[in-house]
Amino acid sequence: MIEAHALTKRYGDKLAVDALTFTVRPGVVTGFLGPNGAGKSTTMRMILGLDQPTSGSVTVNGKAYAQHAAPLQEVGALLEARAVHTSRSAYNHLLALAATHGIARSRVDDVIDLVGLQDVARRRAGGFSLGMGQRLGIASALLANPSTLILDEPVNGLDPEGIRWIRELLQDLAAEGRTVFVSSHLMSEMALTAEHLIIVGRGRLIADTSVAELIRGASTDVVVVRTPQAAQLRDALVGTDVTVSSTEQELLEVTGLSASRIGEIARDLGVVLHELTPQHASLEEAFMDMTRDDVEYQAATRSAA
Repeated sequence: MIEAHALTKRYGDKLAVDALTFTVRPGVVTGFLGPNGAGKSTTMRMILGLDQPTSGSVTVNGKAYAQHAAPLQEVGALLEARAVHTSRSAYNHLLALAATHGIARSRVDDVIDLVGLQDVARRRAGGFSLGMGQRLGIASALLANPSTLILDEPVNGLDPEGIRWIRELLQDLAAEGRTVFVSSHLMSEMALTAEHLIIVGRGRLIADTSVAELIRGASTDVVVVRTPQAAQLRDALVGTDVTVSSTEQELLEVTGLSASRIGEIARDLGVVLHELTPQHASLEEAFMDMTRDDVEYQAATRSAA
């Protein structure tokens, strides 16, 4: 478990993290989201003791990272995949980590197999592609079989197979009861991977909620209906608290009625439905709406250029 209490970090006049309080619980994948400059990387660095808070505190499994007798067994982290000795092979990079942390040599082979680097394990890490470097970074994070994982953009540079692999891996690790904390800018992937979200903007906490709840709160109550009998159905649906609009001859957009109720009315009228779709916001839409006032760098739209 990761617990942050009023966590704050200043760099001179810049307030990078502003009194963040949150808990990352075991058993679920927790996504860490925010625009560029929101303070995500700084927060992760403070969790790992790489930066010291100006005030506040953060613990992993009840202790500050530096207070753990065997920190690698407590926390596995990937913050920068390129932070390896480029002249070493992937195998020797992992072997050096294992030797300095009392980890069995056999575990090196295990994680190399787990991340799919068997064929390149003896090659210099400096010649790795971005995706191969990510896999090596994930292998390093998993080397000591830690109870907590902190990963910053773990799918960066991975191909579709690799993205699916890391998604399933993180979900499996969470299902084992581990704490999994993942930062990413890929909203579509976070929607598939994470169950819970911590969202920050300009260093402040914006939301601490489930993915489902966030999307539900951002969704409208519009139902799209497609039927060759649109005019007949429209007349039956319109009421005091119900509005019906149309942009195509056979398509209706209904506000104020659930999809199930619309289906029941259509059934009673003998109206054939070709589509009956409640409109749900995507995670990306919900995130953009929630953080629009906290984006540090905004590009001009083409119409405004």
